[in-house]
Amino acid sequence: MLNVISIILGLLSLVIVIPATIPLLGWANWIALPIIVIGAVIGQMSSSNSGRNLCLVVMVIAAIRLSIGGGVI
Repeated sequence: MLNVISIILGLLSLVIVIPATIPLLGWANWIALPIIVIGAVIGQMSSSNSGRNLCLVVMVIAAIRLSIGGGVI
């Protein structure tokens, strides 16, 4: 059950992160990052790794976009 919750949070954050790659929408990554972290923590408590891995991949995408835009110092 925790894995399903983690996957849902990962997909929700992916829906936020994909449009945030458009210029001037990078602020949406700051909204998605807390959701991603919560999903990764819930996925870590699960017996399966797929939800956690999805959240980590989305986190890397958001972090790369933020670093390109100068949002991460």
